[in-house]
Amino acid sequence: QVQLVESGGGLVQAGGSLRLSCAASLRTFSRYSMAWFRQAPGKEREFVAGIAGTYSSTDYANSVKGRFTISRDNTKNTVYLQMNSLKPEDSAVYYCAAGQMGWGYRRLENSYDFWGQGTQVTVSS
Repeated sequence: QVQLVESGGGLVQAGGSLRLSCAASLRTFSRYSMAWFRQAPGKEREFVAGIAGTYSSTDYANSVKGRFTISRDNTKNTVYLQMNSLKPEDSAVYYCAAGQMGWGYRRLENSYDFWGQGTQVTVSS
């Protein structure tokens, strides 16, 4: 049974940093693309960052580019999201996702088959 478990969320002041972790039970973790999505109250779920399995290519939403960094450790079956210079607009529930798709489809929710339960990130002004 596949499980993704996020951790590292919390409350932080604007300008601060936070690192999220996602531990996956996938047997072939390195063959999956991993991504972080987020959803704020009253808004649709949106793509934040993605990382491919084979060569660890990365992609970021324009709103977080230059501030967030996604990475993975295939020996630990874990993906990370380092968030710096946090803004109140970053407040949301952050979800980890895993899937196998062509890289051109990396930003689509439907490209991901497995999802974590989410972790709350709140940034105060």
